[in-house]
Amino acid sequence: MIERYTRQQMGRLFTDEARLNAWLRVELAVTEVLAERGEVPKKALAAIKRRARVDVERAKQIEQTVHHDVIAFVTSVAENIGPEGRYLHLGLTSSDVIDTALALVLVEASDQLLVGIDGLLEVLAEQARQHGGTPIVGRTHGVHAEPMTFGLKIASWHAEIERGRARVATARETIRFGKLSGAVGTYAHLPPVVEREVMRRLGLRVEPVATQIVPRDRHAEVLLALALLAAGLERIATEIRHLQRTEVREVEEPFRKGQKGSSAMPHKRNPIACENVSGLARLVRSNALAALNNVALWHERDISHSSVERVIIPDSFVLLDFMVARMTRVVRDMHVYPQAMAQNLERSRGLVFSQVLLLALVGTGLTREQAYSLVQENAMAVWSGERPDLMTSCLGDERITNRIGVKGVRRAFDLKRSLRHVPVIVRRAVGR
Repeated sequence: MIERYTRQQMGRLFTDEARLNAWLRVELAVTEVLAERGEVPKKALAAIKRRARVDVERAKQIEQTVHHDVIAFVTSVAENIGPEGRYLHLGLTSSDVIDTALALVLVEASDQLLVGIDGLLEVLAEQARQHGGTPIVGRTHGVHAEPMTFGLKIASWHAEIERGRARVATARETIRFGKLSGAVGTYAHLPPVVEREVMRRLGLRVEPVATQIVPRDRHAEVLLALALLAAGLERIATEIRHLQRTEVREVEEPFRKGQKGSSAMPHKRNPIACENVSGLARLVRSNALAALNNVALWHERDISHSSVERVIIPDSFVLLDFMVARMTRVVRDMHVYPQAMAQNLERSRGLVFSQVLLLALVGTGLTREQAYSLVQENAMAVWSGERPDLMTSCLGDERITNRIGVKGVRRAFDLKRSLRHVPVIVRRAVGR
């Protein structure tokens, strides 16, 4: 339900009606400032504010003839206003309106996305604290490495999403710029003072040096921030997918009553929500590349970026909003199996404590190479099945017990000791 709601809310920002209403906000702000300067009659301003409205269908109808969306928009609005409509769009070029309005929309879209991210961070923090002491085996290269906790793993996700949030917040400020400097950025028809006052009223900042458009590195930064956030969500999704594998089954994404996993195999519980997020992240990444390609335009502007942005900007924001909502639900309601985590940790038969043994032996005066060789020899015997577990193997090796003693060997396999600093890390990441 939350996914459907957020997707609809974000999607409304990018409808034709929302786009034209944003254009009208810019047009009205300019007209108000010009009226205050005596360049538009106050009676005309009153008529414009009273009668101006967006008619999407009429604008589309006009566009079929003029083949220019802004002209069609201005014409359709002027029709509703009457004779005073001639004061609309004074001194403006199309991109003055389009880019300034786009900044308004992107600021609002960023704000909505940030609210969703905050919800995800809250859920991640709660799960990290809940499972801060739940032991799980850490894996590198997909192979058992050393013990850690599931809460530590989630704390790492939280830290990455927190960085993603910071990037989106920064990109929001980067894109909060508009311009009214005309066809090539020279203010030939409206002075900078008008632009400054209009931007103040709209809650935007003035683009320091514009061409006919706001430079597209700003928009690329937004798409790159979204792509990095998507990559962070994909990281969480990929981990849950791995942990849900039958041979592991330490975590599962939510599986609702009545849900079916396969049309052929009734037993299946597939990580479809996480797979969905992983797939959508690829789209957002490709959109970021397209945004980078939009930065280098001909001279003071060409139109090659326009068609691209009509796809990549709405799609990326709607997709991220959906992905954040989906991962919030997955993390909040995921099934966690601590017993399976403990069993899988024991499957390594103590091999995950090999570095503790190594360092203990080095502490007795052995070179690192000598200590490594001793521990590896015993570890390989466990791998091959010659010995039941690493602790038993080491207790039977006098070259080791003569160095660190039986107590030293047993101490090396103390799980609590290996995890003693984890609470500090979790608190550092998500707070108390």
